[in-house]
Amino acid sequence: MEKMEAKYLERLSQLYPTIAKASTEIINLQAILNLPKGTEHFLTDIHGEYEAFSHVLKNGSGSIRRKIHDVFGHTLNAQDKRSLATLIYYPKEKMELVKRTEENIKDWYKITLYRLIEVCKKVASKYTRSKVRKALPVDFAYVIEELITEKSDLTDKEAYYEQIIETIINIGRAEVFIVALCELIQRLVVDHLHILGDIYDRGPGPHKIMDKLEQHHSIDIQWGNHDIVWMGAAAGQRSCIANVIRICARYANLDILEDGYGINLLPLATFALTYYKEDPCECFKIKGGNTLNPVETVLNMKMHKAISIIQFKLEGKLLMRRKEFHMADRALLDDINYEEGTIRLDGKEYPLLDTMFPTIDPENPYELSAEEENVMERLVAAFTNCEKLQRHMRFLLKKGSLYKVHNNNLLYHGCVPLNEDKSFKAVEVYGKEYKGKALYDILESYVRKAFVAIDEEEREKGKDILWFIWSSPGSPLFGKDKMATFERYFLAEKETHKEKKNPYYSLLEDEEVIDNIMKEFGIGGECSHIVNGHVPVHHTSGESPIKCDGKVLVIDGGFSKAYQKETGIAGYTLIYNSWGMILAAHEPFTSTEDAITRETDILSDSILVKRTSYRKTVGDTDNGRHLQENIEDLKKLLEAYRNGTIIEKE
Repeated sequence: MEKMEAKYLERLSQLYPTIAKASTEIINLQAILNLPKGTEHFLTDIHGEYEAFSHVLKNGSGSIRRKIHDVFGHTLNAQDKRSLATLIYYPKEKMELVKRTEENIKDWYKITLYRLIEVCKKVASKYTRSKVRKALPVDFAYVIEELITEKSDLTDKEAYYEQIIETIINIGRAEVFIVALCELIQRLVVDHLHILGDIYDRGPGPHKIMDKLEQHHSIDIQWGNHDIVWMGAAAGQRSCIANVIRICARYANLDILEDGYGINLLPLATFALTYYKEDPCECFKIKGGNTLNPVETVLNMKMHKAISIIQFKLEGKLLMRRKEFHMADRALLDDINYEEGTIRLDGKEYPLLDTMFPTIDPENPYELSAEEENVMERLVAAFTNCEKLQRHMRFLLKKGSLYKVHNNNLLYHGCVPLNEDKSFKAVEVYGKEYKGKALYDILESYVRKAFVAIDEEEREKGKDILWFIWSSPGSPLFGKDKMATFERYFLAEKETHKEKKNPYYSLLEDEEVIDNIMKEFGIGGECSHIVNGHVPVHHTSGESPIKCDGKVLVIDGGFSKAYQKETGIAGYTLIYNSWGMILAAHEPFTSTEDAITRETDILSDSILVKRTSYRKTVGDTDNGRHLQENIEDLKKLLEAYRNGTIIEKE
């Protein structure tokens, strides 16, 4: 151990070659530990709603409005504060409107610049100058740094600062400077972003959301079940590809694939028009709020049915091949009486709403026809060779995981599978049982193998585990006894549609259960929480997102428009700053245009979850603990310099 430590200190001395440099770094790190903790922003279940997501990201779930209020208090009226907030969210668009009505635009520029500088000072105050400097736009870095580090009591330089503002306006750079300040405020108001899953499906813009997340300065992602199925599709797993296309068709979002990712769906469209030409496909109508013209609607429904039948075939073959998944009961095509148009489920006969199956051979129902096989081969090639999709999935792998422990909070999407007796449920994964944290860890290892394993068998296991995570009763991201996709399409009887949730969901108020989960993942104490996505909170019926006396925060309130009739709101988000935790409930987002022209914000209510007895500092965070370890190592290096074990370098 002494030899290893000496080797490590020798390496460290290359970074800090003198007593002076090591000492300076200790002073710097020790000072950073005493800065206020950075603000964390938690979002979940975005479901492709790009405009609403983008707005919440811009406003920091109310953080910018709070900063404006902190700076201006009662010196600005509510209307001026609202206008300033809207400008910060949408600087270019807002200035275009202002120029149409403002008589003296130079005065407006001057007032606005001074106000933005004051907000900038506020949001930058909890960071080191070095960190702020790295966030500054290159073109204006020097000028902004001069302005936001101005001290209000330094009257000697008052004319200097005023001249900077005047010159910016006089040389025609006010607008671009305002944009730079607004973007800097957005950048600094939130230090770190957590996305708790389900970026994909239902809404029209998941690819745009991924583009935006790729540009974020500090982010982690906990995969949701809808993200996992897209990852499976990108890896070439056939059942996942069919699910992705089916869901896009169901919500009239096939243009995500065609326009967003450039995936050619013409082979599927041609096949659907050929084999379902006379089929009205009534069971495959569009869901959600998206609308198509009549011709597109007809084609969409035919493609929807075609890929659904292919999906049921592929899943049946997968379950026969992967008997260790213990899901053979979900292969349903051989339970159909094709002559009578009925299906037998759980010992009961049900009539089918749709009996037109032109591509199913009753003697071999899971076999793809030659035409279906051709369609799937071309789709697999399209998904696996799509550069943009592969880039997005690599980003999910790099920044994502099935769960994360961060600053004593446990973050995940879905549930920790439990038994009725409150114990952790054992789930078989390729011949061995896992539960609790170990289940998450083994599943995540196979997710990564699907993309990087050299051994072909292990890579195939990884691909199939992605579908398993999407739909298995043992999956932490699914957490139901079955995925009743077939029943919802083909059976009228509601009893067959029911998907029984894992006991976890009924035990969220049980303190013993929650404490056991926290202990399993290595956290505990007064400031520990579980932050949970996946299940919409029904706000209108009085359900609270705060469970188990504040130990659990369920923050999916329905970003997706498809859920908003049930939830009554457009999602919960969470802010965790140096003073505590704040839940924000959001009103449904109408449009970016409304947000700009009418200055509407979608924050409707803020709930203080917990206020700390003292202001948390960087020293109270995971990063602070890492910095403290660095300080201890540097102190050992100083000692080595001073006792002559290591010699100072030039």
